[in-house]
Amino acid sequence: MSSLRPKKMATNFLVHEKIWFDKFKYDDAERKFYEQMNGPVAGSSRQENGASVILRDIARARENIQKSLAGSSGPGASSGPSGDHSELVTRIASLEVENQSLRGVVQDLQQAIAKLEARLNVLEKSSPAHRATAPQTQHVSPMRQAEPPTRKAAAAEDDEDDDIDLFGSDEEDDKEAVRLREERLRQYAEKKAKKPALVAKSSILLDVKPWDDETDMAQLEACVRSVQLDGLTWGGSKLVPVGYGIRKLQIQCVVEDDKVGTDLLEEEITKFEEHVQSVDIAAFNKI
Repeated sequence: MSSLRPKKMATNFLVHEKIWFDKFKYDDAERKFYEQMNGPVAGSSRQENGASVILRDIARARENIQKSLAGSSGPGASSGPSGDHSELVTRIASLEVENQSLRGVVQDLQQAIAKLEARLNVLEKSSPAHRATAPQTQHVSPMRQAEPPTRKAAAAEDDEDDDIDLFGSDEEDDKEAVRLREERLRQYAEKKAKKPALVAKSSILLDVKPWDDETDMAQLEACVRSVQLDGLTWGGSKLVPVGYGIRKLQIQCVVEDDKVGTDLLEEEITKFEEHVQSVDIAAFNKI
């Protein structure tokens, strides 16, 4: 009794459950209906369609081959090549005529060139003869032909005298040029000596640092400006905060490089040990 109870419960459950047990029958009926409407099987129809396409292409190719063979053996085929042949013959004939005319032109040009070469040869042969005979045809006056040798000698002596005079004038000109050059050099030297020489100067920005915030900065600046050296000129100054209430003195000065150096300037300022802790160069520029 205990084994039959679960089976009975399962059958009762399946009875109340809505399950379509006969679905395959309806599927078969639907498939048969569509096969009757559209043909037996889709796969076979596709194969038949592919085969028909191939057969159609083969038939078309055969038809084209037959047409080409019939055209080459027919009367129209003989007329086509014969027409091309006649056209080629006419073109060849026209080219031959043109070739003949060009040959005639070339021959004419060759003849003209030969004539020009002959004329040039004749001119080249005749030109040296003209050059050789030209001095013989010069007309000489009778006075020059009958000129006595004594007159020629006198003319030569006059030429020598003229040469001597010219040489002497050249020496005088050279002496004058040397004198002018020396005079100009002397004037240039005097002018250069009077001109003042350039003095090399530099602009220096100094940072003078005190010991602490209790240092009297006015007294520190007075100590710095009390440094007087030949070639030293003090400029403007200002106080720059450093931190913790401490301020440093930033002062400008101009020095002559040959007279005042940075080491000497730092040494003179650091002598005021009660007020000055250190001296640094913030900027250095040539003037």
